[in-house]
Amino acid sequence: MNAARMFAERLVAVRATPARVQAVAMGSLAWTGVGHRTDKAIILGLSGFRPDTFDAKQGSRCIADIEENKSLRLGGVLSIAFDPAHDLLLDKKTRALIHPNTMRFESFGEAGEPILAEDWLSPGGGFVRCLTDTRDQPESAALRHTFVDGAELLALARSEGKSIADIAWENELARANEAEVLESIDKIVRAMFACIEEGLHEEGTLPGGLNVRRRAKHLVDSLESEDRLNQSSPMRELEYVAAFAMAVNEVNAAGGRVVTAPTNGAAGVVPAVLRYYRDFCSGADERGIRCFILTAGVVGAIIKHRASISGAEVGCQGEVGSAAAMAAAGLCAALGGSNEQVENAAEIALEHHLGMTCDPIGGLVQIPCIERNAFGASKAIAAASLALRGDGQHTVSFDQVIETMRQTGFDMRSKYKETSRGGLATNVPEC
Repeated sequence: MNAARMFAERLVAVRATPARVQAVAMGSLAWTGVGHRTDKAIILGLSGFRPDTFDAKQGSRCIADIEENKSLRLGGVLSIAFDPAHDLLLDKKTRALIHPNTMRFESFGEAGEPILAEDWLSPGGGFVRCLTDTRDQPESAALRHTFVDGAELLALARSEGKSIADIAWENELARANEAEVLESIDKIVRAMFACIEEGLHEEGTLPGGLNVRRRAKHLVDSLESEDRLNQSSPMRELEYVAAFAMAVNEVNAAGGRVVTAPTNGAAGVVPAVLRYYRDFCSGADERGIRCFILTAGVVGAIIKHRASISGAEVGCQGEVGSAAAMAAAGLCAALGGSNEQVENAAEIALEHHLGMTCDPIGGLVQIPCIERNAFGASKAIAAASLALRGDGQHTVSFDQVIETMRQTGFDMRSKYKETSRGGLATNVPEC
């Protein structure tokens, strides 16, 4: 959606009047395009929609209108002909050389003459990059602290006498003022909790043809019923966490709005563990919630830049594994863990997701994705607990696990990544 919107905005900015626009999704985006709703996201992006303000009902109406009238409003302002059946292609044959998540956008005039063509890639986490952009890029604000891996981060925090969250906070202040940073963090938290609530109030069957029933509401209803009867399960808190994680990913599977943390397929882990901190941890407060988010963000950034958070690139270890590491680190920090314990928590969580494949049945983010988020959240809590019981000293470092994940991902055959061509996707009938 972001890539298509940015292309549309550039096309409108050159003041050309295209007669037609064609979008091509390649690699993993083609293999899982329909199941992941990539096709719909591209169309909505061309129409000017933004993920952060997306309204699912409005988006559905827009898609229906485009399919009926064979036209869209480019960037939300310029009406052009667009037939999804012919102008949106899922190219499963062309091998994307730089990244398996690649898109190509082309625009043409009345006589078929080319106006603007761009290739974009999506490395995961909502980030996009134009491969054909030769314009000068604005310089980003200089950060207060720089580091390239976990070891440098720990050394920096030690020398500065600061927590990992402090380091992240001061870097955020290089981009915005204090009020804006706080509002940005709180906006993410509100969206995460709102997504959980939405998922906990919805019932029925998820779209896509697998007939997967929503379970999050039933799980919480059952737990609350037992609570009222004072018959709580000894696994009560973790069962709530599972419901929270599944609620988010059921919303995602239904095309709703989630927080990419670090990806949509792994979007349930961080919110579920954050809700666990808020609801079940003694002394939880707003400061702890913000500490959680800041710390988790740093961990996710290190993984992204040292390896990958893309299921299409390294398998689900890069998605749910990274999300679990982020959540474990955030929880450990919020509960007062030292920097070394936080790093240990992230290491434990990621280590126990190594080698996890990404093989969604039918290309849908439903099986095994929804349950996998519940397990990722549970592992994150266990990792934080283990780290807090230790002194931060451990044999395997976070950086070593990241490098192992990177190597494992690139050794993994492509069919076991986000293509639906191996593993569960080929051994379970789509019915």
